[in-house]
Amino acid sequence: MTGTVHLASGGTLDFSGPPLVMAIVNCNGDSFYGPSRSTGGDAVEKALKAAEDGAGIIDFGAESTRPGASYVTAEEEIERLVPVIEAFRKQSSVAVSVDTRKAQVARAVLDAGADIINDISSLEDDPDMAPLCAERGAMVVLMHKKGIPETMQDEPYYEDVVSDVRTYLIEAIDRAKNNGIPEQRIILDPGFGFGKRLEDNLDILAHLAEICGTVYPVLVGLSRKSFIGEITGRPAEDRLAGTLAANTAALFQGAGILRVHDVPDTVDLVKIYYAQSQRQGR
Repeated sequence: MTGTVHLASGGTLDFSGPPLVMAIVNCNGDSFYGPSRSTGGDAVEKALKAAEDGAGIIDFGAESTRPGASYVTAEEEIERLVPVIEAFRKQSSVAVSVDTRKAQVARAVLDAGADIINDISSLEDDPDMAPLCAERGAMVVLMHKKGIPETMQDEPYYEDVVSDVRTYLIEAIDRAKNNGIPEQRIILDPGFGFGKRLEDNLDILAHLAEICGTVYPVLVGLSRKSFIGEITGRPAEDRLAGTLAANTAALFQGAGILRVHDVPDTVDLVKIYYAQSQRQGR
């Protein structure tokens, strides 16, 4: 996808230039990566710093969706998210995404100034989510996952992971469109690490363009994931190099949004990738 999308808050996202960097800002203490945990004013400062460092989207979340994570109520999410988003919005016009599966939370954060709902259930868990996003003109991230966060890494299995993920995303697109969400407001995410073995993640990375096509922006969340640790033998805090390598592979497969913990390093990666890609064919 290329072109400019007008956002619910009045801003825009430009998909015709370099890939975008999405900064992860966790408004909770349950992330798998310790340095990304934050609350209140600390979360606002992290978001503002990420925007200053070149992030095109800030992705706030108040419920960890890592394997084995505990459920958080809508009221808790709202209490954690809304003050942070409101404070950030007063100081920045950078696009705001919120990672939530609950329509009640989505409504509150859209009221606070969010632009994108990053729903790991692809609008399935809450029947009110898709109509709400359509009504409010929100962009949506449709992500593939197998199972629920509490149990999704308990021996996941696929006959053909490339075909299965592609089929799932096609069905998710149809569901979004049938609820009134237009094509230009849809982003796809193949869901690295969400109910997938090492070989599944590698197959998806190798066939990303085949799975997601070229119509919709493709978001990848590879940052410091456990499968990178399986390959490198390194803990989450030492997976930056592995993350940059995986994101480079994703860019050459057509990824348009990189969801990351490490914004400055990733912004530099994108600059080098984009400069090189502009020279191809000359």
